[in-house]
Amino acid sequence: MVAAATVAPGEVRVASIGAARGADFEIGSISKGVTGLLYADALDRGEITPTTTLGDVLPLDGVPAAGLTLGSLAVHRSGLPGLPASASPIKKTLRLWLNGTNPYGEDLDELVAQARLAELRKPKARYSNFGFELLGHALARASGMRYAELIRRRIADPLGLMAFYVPANLDELLPSALVGRSRFGRSRESWTGEAIGPAGGIRAAIEDMARLVQSLLNGAAPGVAALDPVDALAGRGVRIGAAWITVEIRGRSITWHNGGTGGFRSWLGLDREAGTGAVILSAISASVDRAGFRLLEQLTQEAPTRR
Repeated sequence: MVAAATVAPGEVRVASIGAARGADFEIGSISKGVTGLLYADALDRGEITPTTTLGDVLPLDGVPAAGLTLGSLAVHRSGLPGLPASASPIKKTLRLWLNGTNPYGEDLDELVAQARLAELRKPKARYSNFGFELLGHALARASGMRYAELIRRRIADPLGLMAFYVPANLDELLPSALVGRSRFGRSRESWTGEAIGPAGGIRAAIEDMARLVQSLLNGAAPGVAALDPVDALAGRGVRIGAAWITVEIRGRSITWHNGGTGGFRSWLGLDREAGTGAVILSAISASVDRAGFRLLEQLTQEAPTRR
């Protein structure tokens, strides 16, 4: 089951194979890009500043993680590990591989407890699910909402996204929710959980993702400044905004993020100069990155470049 959408000046195309157009997929770490939009939007609203710390908004009682700034979390430079050691990531990964079970599922109180035990490393570029979990919930707390409500009120409702949501448990899945599978065809338990929402817990239908791409290209999305690179990430020419990665490919500047969960893969990319964008959602855990970059390149070649 796979779905794709392309957006070019004056044209939007959506296609789906093996799934209804309204079926919703796990978008994985593209959720971080959405959290990046919420971060930039919160800056615009004056709810936070880049130097606001986790301890300013979450009950961390002066532990080392309390001093981390939201700005450092947004560009993966906080010093936090990728996953909290207290969450037993090795055991959870083994259970995922062997049984297909959800390795996440913590609530906000459990996440805060993990943050109280976190040991910080040197603050250099280091991709962190843990960091974006905390960032998203800090933004929600600063707004006076829970993260799922923040997504609904500031992203889904304003942009008219019908199946764009963050399930805290299996009971909150919509009837349209697909079941993901490994590349070998084994069913995978859905990745639900309050804590993981900002880093990898959003679900969306392909038509919703097409509308999101449109809004990123035309500037209607809240917090669209998150796309603008502000720091180096890794390797030559790879830069990052608030979660969104920018790379140079054959003379084109591409802004993108991908995602992967136990049974899903996703990719979203933009050529902002050309006004083109593409997104692929798959309910099989095999990478769609190469196909996404290729689709966007072909689309941009066919579209007239903005002047």
